[in-house]
Amino acid sequence: MTNTPKPSMRSTELQGYRGLAALSTVIFHVWQQYYIYDAQGAHPPIDSPYLGALISLEVIDLFFVMSAYLLTLSYARAAIDGEDRTRPRRDFLFRRATRILPLYVLAVLLVWSLRNPSLPGDWRDLLEHLTFTHVFDQKRIFYTLGPTWSLSLEIAFYVTLIAVGPAAIRACRHLCTRRARVLLCASGCAALYLAPVAWIAVAHHAVGVPHTNWPVYFGPQARLGGFAAGMLLAVLLVALGERGRMGRRWATATALTAAAGLYALSYHSDPENTWHTYYHPLAALLWFALLYGTLHVRTTSRPRWHALLRSRWLTGAGLVSYSLYIWHEPLMLALYDAGALPRSQAAFPMAALFVVAAGVLVATVSYWAVEYPGSLLAGLRDKKGRPREFYPEPTPEPESAMR
Repeated sequence: MTNTPKPSMRSTELQGYRGLAALSTVIFHVWQQYYIYDAQGAHPPIDSPYLGALISLEVIDLFFVMSAYLLTLSYARAAIDGEDRTRPRRDFLFRRATRILPLYVLAVLLVWSLRNPSLPGDWRDLLEHLTFTHVFDQKRIFYTLGPTWSLSLEIAFYVTLIAVGPAAIRACRHLCTRRARVLLCASGCAALYLAPVAWIAVAHHAVGVPHTNWPVYFGPQARLGGFAAGMLLAVLLVALGERGRMGRRWATATALTAAAGLYALSYHSDPENTWHTYYHPLAALLWFALLYGTLHVRTTSRPRWHALLRSRWLTGAGLVSYSLYIWHEPLMLALYDAGALPRSQAAFPMAALFVVAAGVLVATVSYWAVEYPGSLLAGLRDKKGRPREFYPEPTPEPESAMR
């Protein structure tokens, strides 16, 4: 066990990334709303492939990598350095449930009820959303709350983590050297990353499954690679400790290279392009590199662009990002159907600005009225996962990532 001091790895910069990605997601969905397909072809709201590549750059893999990184840290420290501060499985799941379910269930019931005014309605859609199984339904995967297909993957990751995390800790106890423990953990993460890549390769090249078969390419068997990259990041940073921390120039160069790679991947993401087939595994690696260049930096020489990530307006958006993620799509569709948004493609920038402003307002109210009180339920259990006999003033658990 090392005596190297452990720096804070729940960086404020991650909250900034979360806010930036949440705002990007809202603009992307407005972009999709104003995208027109007809007999003459596709017509984006702004006819610029360079801007289109920037707006359509998918950030869902960033959320997966960040979420897995934060939730894996305690397991990585326990496995590599013996600092077992991991919570019991029931307590871990209880805390995740209090973080996710109150707002999610409320939103699903409300939106589903408004779209199914007469019973029984599409009861299967409701059941699948409440059980997080809609990601396996080709027809209903984007019903009710379209973006929440990714929550099904989060749930699958939680189950995976509480299965492989304790197993890795037990296996590492039998290894004599720290290097061997790091190698074991890193190898496990690599295997979890390569398994979805193999699935995608077989589905696309051997079986010929079209990319529009959502359960095949959006299910956990195809998208676990993003979480595996985040787990590997946690293992790497715990293994390194204070060693090899980068200065401003190297950190900036690493982040810029990763950002350029992500942009290029988005720009060349055509369904007929091979890059498109492996878009998400490749994006996960690039987000891994970007976060590494952000987190493994000397605290005395932070790059100037960190100031943007730490800015109050961006971290504020990160704070309410889960509520923004839940509400922005039904809010956008309601405004569009009510005529509150312009219909012409030329008005896309104004529509995007309006939806972002309205979405942040609704998300802020939702956070303090529903999400924050729900997170306080985590205080009903002590550190060993047992119900408390007395209930002191609880504090909310820090958000791991936008869900």
